[in-house]
Amino acid sequence: MTLVQRIRDLLADASPKEREAIFRLLRPEFSIHPLEATLGTTAEVILEAIARASDLTRRGIRGLIAEAAFATYVAARLPGWSDVAIEGDASYDFDLRDSVGAVRVQVKLQRQKEQRPMRSEEAPRSARLPPGMFVVETQRTRGGRTRAGDDTRPYRFGEFDILAVSLHPSTGDWTSFLYTVARWLIPHRDNAGFIQTYQPVSPNRDGYWTSDFLEAVGWLRSGLQRQLPVVG
Repeated sequence: MTLVQRIRDLLADASPKEREAIFRLLRPEFSIHPLEATLGTTAEVILEAIARASDLTRRGIRGLIAEAAFATYVAARLPGWSDVAIEGDASYDFDLRDSVGAVRVQVKLQRQKEQRPMRSEEAPRSARLPPGMFVVETQRTRGGRTRAGDDTRPYRFGEFDILAVSLHPSTGDWTSFLYTVARWLIPHRDNAGFIQTYQPVSPNRDGYWTSDFLEAVGWLRSGLQRQLPVVG
């Protein structure tokens, strides 16, 4: 029996407090993530900083976690696909490629309101969202104006191919995503070239949303034309 096996057996018989004491004894010797070295502090201090952050800051962090979850639980597990590094300020979060070609993916976190999943009935009436849906907000985090005075926050059609929505707010599961084809999103009421900010997300798989990323890619590459439903 190796030393590691003997230690493992001893830990199996140890109490929770004893196991914690061993962890705290070993923790200073090992880094949990390279970010500790980059920031010059420990993971515990980084997490404490996040815990002290404002709700707005934590919302941004949740969005980053959604992207990291997609990278870990979806992109990294696609056989035959590569995740190409993105240079510059792109309008998509992932550039995934297989033998057929590239698929640009924008990842968004399901919209919340008052610390709970937002329902379509709570969206502005101008969004024309059907009842009984969740909501995703599809616009850039930061706004600005072009030289012509146009708002730079809305996305244009053609800037990404697949919208991936993390359902963590309603499921508590960072592996839970729904996908739709970007060209199926509801256009802005005043400019059909822009994507409307609020989009309806079906609570379950339907003809517009799927939990299977490769099925969404199939919809995209088939050229199938649809649009998410609206009312009014």
